[in-house]
Amino acid sequence: MFNKVLVVCVGNVCRSPTAERLLKRFHPSLTVASAGLGALVGKGADPAAASVASAHDLSLENHCARQISARLCREYDLILTMEKRHIAALCDIAPEMRGKVMLFGHWDSEREIPDPYRKSRDAFEAVYTLLERSARQWAQALNAEQGKP
Repeated sequence: MFNKVLVVCVGNVCRSPTAERLLKRFHPSLTVASAGLGALVGKGADPAAASVASAHDLSLENHCARQISARLCREYDLILTMEKRHIAALCDIAPEMRGKVMLFGHWDSEREIPDPYRKSRDAFEAVYTLLERSARQWAQALNAEQGKP
């Protein structure tokens, strides 16, 4: 069973914190956290990501970016990444996690979710839409796995 989920992107300031909070919203009983492969350690959520999230009644307040590590990976049952190259990078860091790493967009035709960092608000809105859809799909799949409707 998947009870602890880690969401990973690059900087841990745009996609993964948004995805983390969305997954918590749609599946409150999960333990969900996020980290980055090249994290801007100690930084809060990107202001554009926070603004778009806020417009959708989602708070990224108190987020603090952190760096992924093999030890951190081992604490989670499932690790969700934004891009296929992130899967390869995580498997280099913690090879034993290979079977537990999947795309956040897995249920959306294995969609990769592009990085909106330093792009327009429209780019952040488009990414938010993808993250929200994928978070709903993961919540449904994880509920089904746990025998919940």
